[in-house]
Order: sequence, then structure tokens, then C-alpha cells
Amino acid sequence: MAIANFTFGTVGECPVPGFVLSNESGMQAKLIAYGARLTEMHIPDRHGRLADVVLGFDDLASYVRHQTFFGATCGRFSNRIAKGAFVLDGKRYQLDCNENGVNHLHGGTSGFDRRIWTAVADEAANRVLFSLISPDGDQGYPGTVVASVSYQLTEAGVLNIRMNAVTDQPTVVNMVHHSYWNLGGHGSGSSRNHRLTIDAGHYLPVNDLLIPSGEVAAVTGTPFDFNQTKLIGTGLDALGLGCFDHNWCLNGAAGWVRPCVRVVDSVSGRGFEIETNQPGLQFYSSSALPADGPLGKGGVRYAPFDAVVLETQGLPNSPNVGHFPSARLAPGTVYDHHMNFRFFAE
Repeated sequence: MAIANFTFGTVGECPVPGFVLSNESGMQAKLIAYGARLTEMHIPDRHGRLADVVLGFDDLASYVRHQTFFGATCGRFSNRIAKGAFVLDGKRYQLDCNENGVNHLHGGTSGFDRRIWTAVADEAANRVLFSLISPDGDQGYPGTVVASVSYQLTEAGVLNIRMNAVTDQPTVVNMVHHSYWNLGGHGSGSSRNHRLTIDAGHYLPVNDLLIPSGEVAAVTGTPFDFNQTKLIGTGLDALGLGCFDHNWCLNGAAGWVRPCVRVVDSVSGRGFEIETNQPGLQFYSSSALPADGPLGKGGVRYAPFDAVVLETQGLPNSPNVGHFPSARLAPGTVYDHHMNFRFFAE
């Protein structure tokens, strides 16, 4: 099917192009170049009724104003780096500390989610390719990085997301896709009734600032055990007053694409499975969404726990933890991140 093109407003005097990918079953993925972002994803329930299942905004100004990361491609290094600092090849680098002035989160104040990416539509593959140049010193990082992310919607109901990067000098890279999912529909309220399965035997405990302690802990006997499917609400109740904003260490060998997550909405039957080649998965239960906002698409006011965020990734703070898989990217090598969503209804 043809890829529809539109303009989703402007930033300053720069227009922001948008695209709609569709398939024969009526599924649609709406994308914009600001943050190489997924703004809408329409999938059917068990009765064939379509709903938009990602949180977002109706206008570009709201994406610019709110740093929620709704649907964005985040980088250069996503998740957190403690105190925004790391040592690479014997040299210390200080990054922008954009999380309460203490830690570096999702690439900094002007990370990849805040940029207008170059976009090219590939109708033959039903795919849009976004690309971005991040110069040496960007947010404090070494090296000029050329990053890309592509979204492809297949007739089999799969949204393939592929993130790549190359560099001209050693640096660190950890790009993620950051959609907030509610499979009942973006305005349907709490996601506590979503059934979640995570194929992981271990997770990373964190301190009060959500920085991993360095321990790799077994999930067995803890609220972090989602090897057997359970309601997100059940997991939250077992956790007590806290929320999920932790990394799971996925089973299977990193570098190989394998299934890692399954989510199903108990009411509509909509679900997806994620496949990835990454070592980790951040599950965030959207607890930080404020109770009094923000106003989302259609004037819906989103609230805490209204969505599920599942980010396949390298491990957070890995530049500072020697026994975590390395996020180092060297000249002549390619950062290659696969994240495939297989949608279904049951």
C-alpha cells in the first residue's frame, strides 16, 4: 500500500514531515520526524475493532513542550548514566545531567528525541527510514555519530524497528524506542489489567535515583518474576508502594534476535510479542505521569499507570559497570538494534 505523507507542524521555521504506514488488514502506524517518533498505532481487537494503542499528542507543540518521550527514539545513550559521567579509553567524559541535575537520562536535554530527523519513505518495503548526525561533543559525548532508525509494517502484522549507528571515534551508544502502550486504547485508563510475560531470570536492583547497584539479582521469589504470565496490577501490588522502572536481563544470547516479552490486554484481547537482539529490557509502569495531566490525544488526561513502557536496550549505566555488556562503539563497527512487535488478538 502507498505510504501517506503529511506535515505535522513546524519547529521554528522547520517543517516536521509525517508518514502513515498501512497494511491490508487495516493496521496503521503514524510516524513523525521529530524524535523519529511513533505517534499512533492502530491495531484490531478480538472482534476486529481498531484502536490507537500508544499514548501521545495531537499537535507538535505538545511534543516539544512535554519531555515525556512518548513514542520517541532516544539516544545517544538511553536510560541512565550515574552523575552523567564515564571513563572511556582512559579519558573522563562529563555529559549533560538532565534528570534533577544529577544523572544523565535518555541522551540529555537535547537528545535524539528532541531533533528533527531526515526522513525517506520506501514504499516497496512499506518502511520509513530516519537518519540523524550527532556531532562530536553533542551533550558531552565523544565522536561524530551517524544514527538511523527504520519502521516497517508488514502484512503479517509486525512492526519492525531497527536502530543503527556508526562513529568516527570511540563512543558509547544505547538507542531505545520509547512508546507508552495501552492495548485497550490510549485513552482507556489503567494498564493494570494487562497480562505480562518477560523471559528473564535476573533483573538489576536500583538505588533511590534508579541507578543500578551493579548486582544482578535472580527474579525467583520476587515481584520481578514475570516468567509465568501475571497481571501487571498483581505485580504492582506485590511490590507495595513502589513502581516498576527496572531493567531485566533477558534470557538467550545477546546479538541473536529472540522473543523476550508478551503483553495482552485482558478486556480487548489485543496483544503483542517483542523480539530483540539486545541483552536487556526496561519495564516502566508509567508511574511518573502526573495525576493532573498531560492532556493527550483527543483531550484525554493521562494518569499514572495508564501505560506500559517496554524498552529493549543495553544495560543502564553500563559505561560505569565493568561486568555489564559493553556499550562501546568503535570506528568500523555498527551498532545494530532490532525490536520487532508482533501484534495479535486473542
